[in-house]
Amino acid sequence: MASSPEFVRYVCEQLAGAGAVRYRKMFGEYLIYVDEKPVVIVIENTAYVKCLPVLSELGLAVGHPFPEGPPYYVLDVDNGPESREAAARAAAVTPLPRKRRRPPRQP
Repeated sequence: MASSPEFVRYVCEQLAGAGAVRYRKMFGEYLIYVDEKPVVIVIENTAYVKCLPVLSELGLAVGHPFPEGPPYYVLDVDNGPESREAAARAAAVTPLPRKRRRPPRQP
């Protein structure tokens, strides 16, 4: 079951204040950017953030969004202040994505 756009918009509303928030649909699910940095993934109406050392003291639950993949912290999106804090901390240590350079076109 794919995530609903309504749920993704709700997550973005809860993260408002952590920085500039936007989302993008990718591979049937969603990626949420904070200050243009990929911070939160939404899979099957659950929001996940990468397990980063700066988030360990927040006491977030751990989940596995991908079978046999690495663990991620699960955001309780109904707890807006905690979600904003987690997103802001993750954005602070996440680098901006590199821009891809396209090879020149052959005539």
